[in-house]
Amino acid sequence: YFQDLLNKSEKALYDAFPSMYGELYTQNMKVFKDLYSELRRYYRGSNINLEEALNEFWTRLLERLFKLMNPQYYITDEYLDCMVKHAEQHKPFGEVPRDLKVKATRAFIAARSYAQGFLVGSDVVKKVSQVSLSHECTRAIMKLMYCPHCRGMSSVKPCNNYCLNVVKGCLANQADLNTEWKYLMDSLVVVADRIDGPYNVDTVIGTIHMRIAEAISNLQENKDSITAKVFQGCGNPKISTKGSSSEDKKRRGKVTLEAKSSAQALEMLVLDAKGNLTALKTYWITLPGSLCSKKVMASSAADDKCWNGMTKGSYLPEVMGDGLANQINNPEVEVDITKPDMTIRQQIMQLKIMTNRLGNANIGNDVDFQDASDDMSGSGSGDSCPDDVCGKRLSKSPSTRQPETHAIPKQSGHGINGASSRSLPSAFLLLLSVAFIAAQHLCR
Repeated sequence: YFQDLLNKSEKALYDAFPSMYGELYTQNMKVFKDLYSELRRYYRGSNINLEEALNEFWTRLLERLFKLMNPQYYITDEYLDCMVKHAEQHKPFGEVPRDLKVKATRAFIAARSYAQGFLVGSDVVKKVSQVSLSHECTRAIMKLMYCPHCRGMSSVKPCNNYCLNVVKGCLANQADLNTEWKYLMDSLVVVADRIDGPYNVDTVIGTIHMRIAEAISNLQENKDSITAKVFQGCGNPKISTKGSSSEDKKRRGKVTLEAKSSAQALEMLVLDAKGNLTALKTYWITLPGSLCSKKVMASSAADDKCWNGMTKGSYLPEVMGDGLANQINNPEVEVDITKPDMTIRQQIMQLKIMTNRLGNANIGNDVDFQDASDDMSGSGSGDSCPDDVCGKRLSKSPSTRQPETHAIPKQSGHGINGASSRSLPSAFLLLLSVAFIAAQHLCR
């Protein structure tokens, strides 16, 4: 949506400016193209100083237009340097450059950070879903899912609390993402309000061409007074032998470009995104319950005729809390709470970094994104399960997985769709499904 706003603004400029300004546009087309190119690159995450890019645009445009509007003079590069130094004082484009710089930087910072926030959240889920299940977890899932069949109770469903303890033990490290994940969701909601509120992204990005036209009109209308002030400060340039140009014959006056508002579309997008973000706040700690109800099809907590790990009956142990530290006494999965998964710890750090960037964007401060790719990946081993899996616990097998580094992903040239966050739960459902299938083979 953001890129579509920018594309429409650029197209409107290309459509209207040739007939409105003649040579003022045709001889300076590259200046306008370069501006939109820089804005697009900034939005996609390139390391560009947005204020400097805007200042460079106005400087280049002023130099070109001043020469075109004064063709009877021979204007050197040194003379143009002098003119630029006095530009802030003379304000040849009126208040447009200053006003656009303030509004555009805030709008683009918010838009870019918002889109990057979604990408980071999605990439964290992708990284976490690639973390291998532990040997103890595989054993516990086999006991939960398949041992009733061996006991001749294939129709008996696992007790819900029993399932919760197994999955909470298996996803103990993942649950530790909850705090920073919630902060990221909250930060995205706050920035979403800025996008559709004070920073007025729809209006600012969608009307850049109109502000440029307004600035050029200011320069044309005050050409004589501005030229006189420049001559006074920099001296009179030499008369050129090229003669006068036809610039004065081109159309002048107030620009009447229309702005097609799509504020309602933005409002709907923001509302939809905020709804998804709010629903995902507790994703990591509600995942065990979701998996037990949708994938395992466990019995209700009060059922006394469910599979409790040993026989058909009630499940008496209490349900463990969320996170690694709360698994010290997990009766179903042996978890070493002193050895957190390093891949997940790296992702927790990435969430913190992104949340901090969104906080800066919320107050209009620029943020830098690491333009790098992550070429490291984790690996795991699949040990077979012994025949007595349903009776005895296995000894712990410390993880030897190396820490992973995670860079903020590059953004492609396509638009970012906030609704893509709906697909996040599928990664873990797929992960657990694969684990179940693997466990079934190991149990044979």
